[in-house]
Amino acid sequence: MAAMKPRTGDGPLEVTKEGRGIVMRVPLEGGGRLVVEMSATEASELGDALKAVGN
Repeated sequence: MAAMKPRTGDGPLEVTKEGRGIVMRVPLEGGGRLVVEMSATEASELGDALKAVGN
């Protein structure tokens, strides 16, 4: 059995390629993580949307 580690919101944003998809893990206030799986097209569209908001 694998060792249990506490899951907290502390830590960096993580983005990894897993199989055909891209998985993004976003730390949340109060602990835990939001895990989102998306296609490369969706990731590109998300990046464009975030850049537009940042300008």
